[in-house]
Amino acid sequence: QLQLVESGGGLVQPGGSLRLSCATSRGTLNGFTIGWFRQAPGKEREGVSCISYTSRGTKSADSVKGRFTITRDSVKNTVYLQMNALTPEDTAIYYCAADPTPFRDICAVVLNKERFRYWGQGTQVTVSS
Repeated sequence: QLQLVESGGGLVQPGGSLRLSCATSRGTLNGFTIGWFRQAPGKEREGVSCISYTSRGTKSADSVKGRFTITRDSVKNTVYLQMNALTPEDTAIYYCAADPTPFRDICAVVLNKERFRYWGQGTQVTVSS
């Protein structure tokens, strides 16, 4: 059973940056497609970014393109979400998720949260002055 742990959330001013991390307290992230999702109060959980096993494939939602970057470090067994130029609209709980299904099947076209099997507990990101 893969257990995911997110960290790096917090309070940041508009225009600021944060880097979220997704690690596992049990097992390895190698061999899993990893996605970042977020859920704002009163809204559905939405896909943010996704990365393939090899890091060759990445996809980001239009709302974060050019501002957020997803990367993975296989040695550190960690996936990162670098978030720049944050706005209040980015305020949400951010979740990482993992699934052994290949990237091309679960997020190359659409970041499909229904296809991800393992989820972390989330980390709060608040963008406010």
